[in-house]
Amino acid sequence: MDAGVAAPDPAIRQKYIEERNKRARANGLSQFVRLADSTQFKHLQDDPWVDHAAFNAKTPVLSDGDDTKFLVLGAGYGGLLFAVHLIKAGFSAADIRMVDGAGGFGGTWYWNRYPGLMCDTESYVYMPLLEETGYMPRFKYAYGPELRAHADRIAEKWGLTDKVLFRTQSRGAQWDDAAKRWIVQLVENRGPTEPKKEIKIKAQYVFLASGILDPPHIPLVPGFEQFKGQHFHTARWNYDITGGTDTDWTLDKLKDKRVGILGTGATAVQAVPHLAKWAKHLYVFQRTPSSVDVRNQRPTDPVEWANKIAAAKGWQRARSENFNSYLVNAPIGEDLVNDGWCHAPSYQAVIGGQGIITPEQIPDHIARLHASDLERSEKIRARTSEVVKDPETAEKLKHWYPSWCKRPTFHDDYLPAFNRPNVTLVHTDGKSVDALTADAVVVDGTPYPVDVLVLSTGFAFAVAGGSGSPAQRGGMKLSGRDGLDMDEKWVREGPGTLHGIAAHGFPNFFFLGSSLSQIGVGPNFTYTLAILAEHVATTLAEAERRAGASDRVTVEVTKDAEEEWTGEIIKRANWFAAVPGCTPGYLNREGEAFKAVDPAGQLKAARGATWGEGIVSFAEVIKAWEDEGELRGFQVEANV
Repeated sequence: MDAGVAAPDPAIRQKYIEERNKRARANGLSQFVRLADSTQFKHLQDDPWVDHAAFNAKTPVLSDGDDTKFLVLGAGYGGLLFAVHLIKAGFSAADIRMVDGAGGFGGTWYWNRYPGLMCDTESYVYMPLLEETGYMPRFKYAYGPELRAHADRIAEKWGLTDKVLFRTQSRGAQWDDAAKRWIVQLVENRGPTEPKKEIKIKAQYVFLASGILDPPHIPLVPGFEQFKGQHFHTARWNYDITGGTDTDWTLDKLKDKRVGILGTGATAVQAVPHLAKWAKHLYVFQRTPSSVDVRNQRPTDPVEWANKIAAAKGWQRARSENFNSYLVNAPIGEDLVNDGWCHAPSYQAVIGGQGIITPEQIPDHIARLHASDLERSEKIRARTSEVVKDPETAEKLKHWYPSWCKRPTFHDDYLPAFNRPNVTLVHTDGKSVDALTADAVVVDGTPYPVDVLVLSTGFAFAVAGGSGSPAQRGGMKLSGRDGLDMDEKWVREGPGTLHGIAAHGFPNFFFLGSSLSQIGVGPNFTYTLAILAEHVATTLAEAERRAGASDRVTVEVTKDAEEEWTGEIIKRANWFAAVPGCTPGYLNREGEAFKAVDPAGQLKAARGATWGEGIVSFAEVIKAWEDEGELRGFQVEANV
């Protein structure tokens, strides 16, 4: 080991390995089924919030045969940022159309409405376009209804409310080189009483903003078909079962109910305190505990907001960059956000950090990450013992893995919930639950009777399963120039983009790092969305300025530029060497990354890495490219 590299505690490292091995499963990703792919459970992903009759009475903004300049697939924060930055770059809102499978704006904040829902990064840096909208969040960490309302606020300010076709999925798109247009197949869901409507339109530019947390999934538990109790997924919370509403978390229908919640990830950490408050009895079924640090939630102080936080022009970008600097352990000035993320240096293991790691440096790099994580993880485990009164329960709630292996959580009420007499932690010791019966969840041979089962089992995350291409993440088949299939290209070659926003062979098609490949990331993903959306809009504005006024302009990444950028990604991919050894989770494809991979497979995986030098470096690289003003790597044609 290099001099100056602190030695990690060998006993704790061994404990981490033992706990990881308990959870390693041969079936990896196949232990889950996406709700959309299941006949039995597909109904659990139905939209409980949409008013089909009201939508069906409206004149649609897109009809079969329409031709639009800009088509944005997605109306969450990513899609809205695409549209807003196009408008900021000088394009007209009248030329923009958006589609989304939901019944409203907001993306994940439209779908997720469970009690306790809030953002886990500071709302002042997380909520996009605060400065432009003049909005002050009510809390340091905004709750779900406020986050959803902010999406509506953005749409209204930039004239987008009447530019979107909701309840609509894109099934595929083909590039028509003669027309210089994408031919896009859409399917509108008009509700249970009307047939779905197929729509085919043309678009000069297509933007994919499908998000990284979209398709809910559940584990394949034996006996699920026998279960007679009520059940739902947290991404489609059913207030008819629990009582309350998506804005009033009074779960009074649970007062006489035995409730089970399956899963203890970031969602459960927020929902459990509310279930514990209202249920007759709550069973929390845990395979792997979350690391739970202090959140220190508090209302926004209007005086501090006006005089310090939002006092200067450009404050939100500056605050975001200040936050990012602490993430990569290169702090710039006073710690403005000063929360748990800013004091978690080892999280660089999954978001990148300073420097490029060579193969021979990997052992010391991993050791350094473990050493930097130890003090914080020990503190979190000690806090668990301090808060949870029953020692046995406290031990089971402690995380025994490096804190980068699962998204760290921060909450003030989760651990205290286990001090309530009506709450029981059922720890499976790394295994799945055994089975479901008609009225119980069985763990280690013991049935736990439940009337209501809440499935807090997460999503088919961007890095898990399939080709990992933006098209696959968007649930569509994408055929580019000469019929090139994006999924086939990703499988054959591995990921290949320029700056994570566009790929060779797919002219006028842009995406926002939906597969997390080849972009810079941090815990605040809206910052990444904002710089990428601005990057795309700036690129297109300059391309059209050069090409002149034409509705046949094409903008395409060259193969050389794609390979050059991919080479830069590969050069930095060793930074993430600690991830495959994590306890199974979405980062290592539920442990499938443990499996031996030949050199060609390793190279292909490296192509799909994020930017290994972190979000600060990534933003600097993008800014330098834009400052060149050369559109280097893009081929622009007027096609008059």
